[in-house]
Amino acid sequence: MITLLQIVLLIAVGTAVNVKLARLRPASQTLARLRDLAVPMIFGLTILAVWQVAVTGFGIPSVLLPAPSAIWGKITTEYPTLWLDFAQTFLQGALTGYAIGCGAGFLVALLVDRVDFLKRGLLPIGNLVSALPIVGVAPIMVMWFGFGVASKAAVVVIMTFFPMLVNTVAGLNASGKMERDLMRTYAASHGQFLTKLRLPAAMPFIFNALKINSTLALIGAIVAEFFGSPVVGMGFRISTEVGRLAIDMVWAEIAVAALAGSLFYALVSLVERLTTFWHPSFRAR
Repeated sequence: MITLLQIVLLIAVGTAVNVKLARLRPASQTLARLRDLAVPMIFGLTILAVWQVAVTGFGIPSVLLPAPSAIWGKITTEYPTLWLDFAQTFLQGALTGYAIGCGAGFLVALLVDRVDFLKRGLLPIGNLVSALPIVGVAPIMVMWFGFGVASKAAVVVIMTFFPMLVNTVAGLNASGKMERDLMRTYAASHGQFLTKLRLPAAMPFIFNALKINSTLALIGAIVAEFFGSPVVGMGFRISTEVGRLAIDMVWAEIAVAALAGSLFYALVSLVERLTTFWHPSFRAR
């Protein structure tokens, strides 16, 4: 009963603080940004505190759900192993596939925009490929490209190519009719049309695809490692440690993957803000 009371109190205090912060209307933009950062941080800390109290208070076995303190202890003691896994999965497989998939999707979108039959034929196929289960594609890629980085990058390319293709094609058609008529009035060439009007208008769509793919890339690389990998990698470590019932290490890998994916997403969002600060979608915020 004491544990339940502690959990209720933690939830009540965290919720009250967040509601209070959310209702604040800071006078400066800096304070508003600090408030926007504080709300999710307090929310996350509240969840971790409830998790810790629930696991220790109810005596939940670590093989079912380790406490956050145990996961943090595993991160600090197994840091070299976690870093090697991170470097193999994210810095090599995920980033390589991300760059190739997004770059290829962007270039093919420029071609699709110019060739009508590709727009009518390739985009529906893209929707079909996007619906393919990754657990079915990953072992095929491992069979084709081996157990190294190439197979993980190939899976990531498949996952990131079509989101970039579809979003870029949609963005290239986002410019207004009035702006297009004005460019025609000035006798603009296709290159001028593209660089001066259509690509700038497509930037929010392109960055939307980049942000979506920033999370898909890491997921694809980890899933691919379940089906074949050297003796290093986040997916390899998760599948191996599950077999050994070392669930705290599994959660440590999950925590590192979640942190890496969140920071990558935040980096892409920062680049978007610095690149498209002039766009009405940002000026309106």
